Amino acid sequence: MSMAWSQLFSPNFIPTSSAIPAKRLVTHHPCVPCRCIRYYNGKREFPLPEVASIPYQPIDMEGEFSGHGVTFEGIGDSCVAKMGLENGSTATLMLPSGLITSYKAPMWHGGSVELLHTSVFEEENGDAVIRGGVSVALNCCGDGEQVSWSPTNWALLNISGNAQESIQVELINSDSENMVEVKYIVSLQEDILSSEIVVSNSKFSPLQLKGSIVSHLTVSSPDATYAVGLQGSNFVNRPPFLSSFGIVPPDLGQKNEFGFGQLWDQKALKGLLSGWSPRNQNTADAAEGIQRDSEDEVEGEEDGNYMHLTEQLSRIYTSAPRHFTVIDRGRRSSVVIGRDGFDELYMLSPGSSHEYYGTYSYICVGQSALLKPIILGPQEEWRGWQHLHNPNL
Repeated sequence: MSMAWSQLFSPNFIPTSSAIPAKRLVTHHPCVPCRCIRYYNGKREFPLPEVASIPYQPIDMEGEFSGHGVTFEGIGDSCVAKMGLENGSTATLMLPSGLITSYKAPMWHGGSVELLHTSVFEEENGDAVIRGGVSVALNCCGDGEQVSWSPTNWALLNISGNAQESIQVELINSDSENMVEVKYIVSLQEDILSSEIVVSNSKFSPLQLKGSIVSHLTVSSPDATYAVGLQGSNFVNRPPFLSSFGIVPPDLGQKNEFGFGQLWDQKALKGLLSGWSPRNQNTADAAEGIQRDSEDEVEGEEDGNYMHLTEQLSRIYTSAPRHFTVIDRGRRSSVVIGRDGFDELYMLSPGSSHEYYGTYSYICVGQSALLKPIILGPQEEWRGWQHLHNPNL
């Protein structure tokens, strides 16, 4: 065991693609008939009329979906779905927001460790709101159209699997007016938590997708955290991506700790917010005073394979491996992050000036299409995945 741990925390440790199993679970609700589908370059074409017109019946959570390893609990206007496997892996999903607030992974020593970071914030009206975890921030816009739509209120469509092997929860959100349907599939396996987005465009015109699957990974402190496997990856320094459930420290970017002379202005920050759910005014006010020419973006390339995340950073990698590892020496744990379908990787570190194990003890990663949108042709379907793999068993 000591040899395995010494290799894991060695600067020469490089995660391999074999750490992520190729198997993916895909299920269909019984009311949706199977159809003949043609695939082209990873996207698929399907018959037009059925996508936006499928009726979704109310679901009996305690009847139809009992016995799958999922329990439900009502909290105010929300519902919490708790997924649990017999090996000790658990995940908590909130409805209708679709926010994953917890992923507890079993460890080699027999216990379990929380891998996601969440915090409770107070909004202007006094309401408490949970931020962090894993969330979907997606914007769908028709080609050349100003009107956009973002899936925010998810409905439960299907649950499959069992507590012995894996559990899959399928959510759905659709915009019948713009003929767009989005499915969000959360899969819990013994050592993996996967988030999958499936977007169906039933229009006769192209659809533009921008956004990210945003994950907040809990760490003891960014000062003890390293990203392994990004050597040679090209990146662009950009302002933080402020999604509805994102956590951004008030002082991020206000100090010249990013390796370039110009800082960020409020205009640049609002540019990334366009099309997504608005954040409360406290977050917007936190960015006031940051000054930067929005056209001055610093590009670079990671020159090392063992990247220390102690300093503040916010960047988008335009070419990065499909899998890399985040290691936290303080908690003696690691997470292998994988992606499919997305070409970009977003990363944010709040820096190490904050309290250990506190509100800003996290690293944010996002499988993204922020700089270059994904173009989905008429009657096509696109899929994108994020995998959080626990190698600590």
